[in-house]
Amino acid sequence: MSHRYVVIGAGAIGGTIGGVLARAGADVVLVARGAHARALADNGLTLRTPDGAFQIPVSVAAAPDEVRLTARDVLVFATKTHQLDAALQEWVDRPVFDGDAAVGSAGEVLPVLAALNGVVAEDKALRFFARVFGVCVWMPAAHVTPGEVITKSWPVAGHFHVARWPAALATPEDRALLEDIAATWTPAGILVALPPDVAPWKYNKLLSNLSNAVVALTGSERDGEVATAVRNEGEAVLAEAGIEYVSFEVSTAARAQGPTMRPVAGAEEVISNSTWQSLARRSGSVETDFLNGEIVRIAHGCAAAAPLNTALARLARDTAHSGRGPGELAEHELAKLLGLTDGAATERDS
Repeated sequence: MSHRYVVIGAGAIGGTIGGVLARAGADVVLVARGAHARALADNGLTLRTPDGAFQIPVSVAAAPDEVRLTARDVLVFATKTHQLDAALQEWVDRPVFDGDAAVGSAGEVLPVLAALNGVVAEDKALRFFARVFGVCVWMPAAHVTPGEVITKSWPVAGHFHVARWPAALATPEDRALLEDIAATWTPAGILVALPPDVAPWKYNKLLSNLSNAVVALTGSERDGEVATAVRNEGEAVLAEAGIEYVSFEVSTAARAQGPTMRPVAGAEEVISNSTWQSLARRSGSVETDFLNGEIVRIAHGCAAAAPLNTALARLARDTAHSGRGPGELAEHELAKLLGLTDGAATERDS
């Protein structure tokens, strides 16, 4: 069966997925809202890459009722995690057709790919959809301007690990679907790997994403003292909870096969970090509560604490809710707020 991919959330990740697949001739619908949806409908998607910009005609929908779902569809959720519940509820009860006959609801019939950061999207999706696949996303992309996404690696735009969630439910039908996805997505520029279980990969990515808020608040991608301390605390919490994750040695080796970041003309100041982009767009919210906040949740479940991740999540929430932009703190100021130093600026971070 030839699949159509309905990408729900056409921001940095969803927009890149849709643009890359559409450019390769795959059947794709991008679901977007507001000015972004209007720009996509009027002008197509502008995909800016290190090798130049591509103008890609795309099919666009602004709401679920604009898409007639069929049995060959795959739903790809690529919203931010804190926006996922609303999206799931919008799509779960949509009818699915085989020809003129309705064959059930989306929640009953269609497979779902959860292409989001963090480790909770899959379980959220299982409240609504029977067949869920977890996706560990490595894709250095950004979305700041309506109608445009910036992909900082080309021609390999991303590297995804994908598996049934939970892994114990995997069937031969699931394997066939995933092999078809890999055969379509990998030549298009999204390298797809099919591990038996994606959860250890997603916990590895969760640890990497703990520094998202550091990057957003300081405006620096330097992996400094604060990012290291926050990540070390996350590793200690996962160890206390007995949660296994892929080692950074293994993930670093795997990434060598995937995206290689290079400059994109005119986008040198844009950071491919979801939290930075949310602050840059003054969106009023960030997904930090499902990144650093997930480490806090796990710690609380062990009767422990994660003070650095707790404080960092609070600072990110406050910055987003107040409408402030990224990069307002120097690293030594953030370190002081987290209790890591006495606040004395050094030559290195001043």
